[in-house]
Amino acid sequence: MMKRLFLPVLRASLGAALLLAPVASFAASDPVYTSWRDNVAAEGYDVVSFFSGKPQLGKAEYSTFYEGADWVFFTQANKDLFLTNPDLFAPQYGGYCAWAVAKGKLAPGRSDHWHVEDGRLYFNYNARIKRRWDKKRPTYISSSDQRWPALLED
Repeated sequence: MMKRLFLPVLRASLGAALLLAPVASFAASDPVYTSWRDNVAAEGYDVVSFFSGKPQLGKAEYSTFYEGADWVFFTQANKDLFLTNPDLFAPQYGGYCAWAVAKGKLAPGRSDHWHVEDGRLYFNYNARIKRRWDKKRPTYISSSDQRWPALLED
């Protein structure tokens, strides 16, 4: 009886894993992290606004396309500022989790776990990971800088 119940569950699990595998490998090659639901960078936040210390959600009317992703801004002025030098305002490591990049992995970066240091914006996966990141930030930044962007090629 147990064998009859186990096999369908195993088949369903393997089928789901095979369906998700191409998504994971495709997402790993994207230079900017976006959700599987849309193509919006920084979870829809205006990346310029992080530098003022008050992150704000962007508005669709102030959007642009850069590095394969859609970026939205709270104001036209912030969009214009971004367009003058996108690399200055875009989160490091394509918005992937900075701590994960330091460890040689790709994980989603979350806009609510952010930090600006030396004019660079970093995202981390969650509060626990950000606390780890904060403890050894200079070491992790150095490691992440060395691993990026070659990590996208793996």
